[in-house]
Amino acid sequence: MTYQETLNYLFSQLPMYQRIGGAAYKADLSTTQKLDEYFNHPHQRFKSIHVAGTNGKGSVSHMLASVFQNAGFKTGLYTSPHMLDFRERIKINGQMIPENEVVEWVEQHKAILTKLSPSFFEMTVALAFDYFERQNVDIAIVEVGMGGRLDSTNIITPELSIITNIGLDHTQFLGNTLADIAREKGGIIKESIPVVVGEYNNETLPVLKQLADNAKTVLTTADEQFRLLDSKVEENGIKKFFVEDVKERNKFVVELDLIGLYQDKNIITFLASLTEICKIFNLDFKESIKAVKHTASTTGLMGRWQVLKQKPYVVADIAHNADGIIETFKHVKGLKYKTLHIVLGVVNDKDVKSMLKMLPENAKFYFTQPSVPRALDFEKLYDLAKAAGFDGEKFPKVSMAIQSAINKAQPDDMIYIGGSAFVVADALQLAIELKS
Repeated sequence: MTYQETLNYLFSQLPMYQRIGGAAYKADLSTTQKLDEYFNHPHQRFKSIHVAGTNGKGSVSHMLASVFQNAGFKTGLYTSPHMLDFRERIKINGQMIPENEVVEWVEQHKAILTKLSPSFFEMTVALAFDYFERQNVDIAIVEVGMGGRLDSTNIITPELSIITNIGLDHTQFLGNTLADIAREKGGIIKESIPVVVGEYNNETLPVLKQLADNAKTVLTTADEQFRLLDSKVEENGIKKFFVEDVKERNKFVVELDLIGLYQDKNIITFLASLTEICKIFNLDFKESIKAVKHTASTTGLMGRWQVLKQKPYVVADIAHNADGIIETFKHVKGLKYKTLHIVLGVVNDKDVKSMLKMLPENAKFYFTQPSVPRALDFEKLYDLAKAAGFDGEKFPKVSMAIQSAINKAQPDDMIYIGGSAFVVADALQLAIELKS
């Protein structure tokens, strides 16, 4: 098979949550465990860091990968979803798994895939762990797909568990309260393995602390150690974070090429996690901080406040739930522009009404739908938005919506593209096509 034929097989044979939604979700680890047994438990032969959370886990995972890469570790990175190429999910030292590795792996193991009928995510985890083990990685940063307790990645025993934050997302699978979701995400907490928690509140922290107590391990909250004093984006596109070590009372600066306002929260989670990692792996904290300055370019991260054009200022961002949208539009509000244009598409299992409440009213809207089966029909999104008091235009394709926005925007306007990672993926694909 060619690489494209292999992908066609995977997409058609294995149910993929990102494409079809709930029908692909499995509420147990039995298939994952059978696959793991078939491959002889490859994750037991490399060290790992496990990262869960509603928002921010991708950014934190990439920051940590950048640290390990710069420290000379052969670093595996497993994340989801992908933007443009399936292989983005599985990287070593910032390089995607080669196409031939994917093709040969599927051909070699098609019998077990046919027998067990894993989900797309279960298969991808098995491929990633087998590839990392065969390539002799020193460390793998493993991002949870959804939840934690029943996520396919939760067969690992990491050196450190990280929970970035907990918000109301995927409620149909994880529970309708923050406490319920905390229990699911806290399912990655394992006996004697230290835990770092980023954001928390009165509903989530008691649940996580109880899980840590049950596991006889130590839970640390990020704000116990660090406090953000200020942040600003330099003209060179690097963001500076002015941070105080709460215990030592000393101040320092962290530079990062991820400039979204929500990174103000992620950076504190990262620093608290890095503190533990430096103890475990005997790394120098000050030197490690320097490594995140070029996280995106080092690890290949896309879709986090990604600037596609300067005049007009065009930004694509994968914020896709109410909490993420709130933080993103705090950033938008702080920018200078004449008119704001918003290209918006969502998937059909999101709380669209809550998301719409977070959007600014004084913007021009272009309602659309991403090119995945799970997309909410653009006509329905338009109707929901209109009922919520928003007006705008509607387009069946993201590319059409973006082109319309660019045609109407003035050089000093801003265009925001988002609502779903899949809208951003379509936007990035358009950007590539326009350049070629």
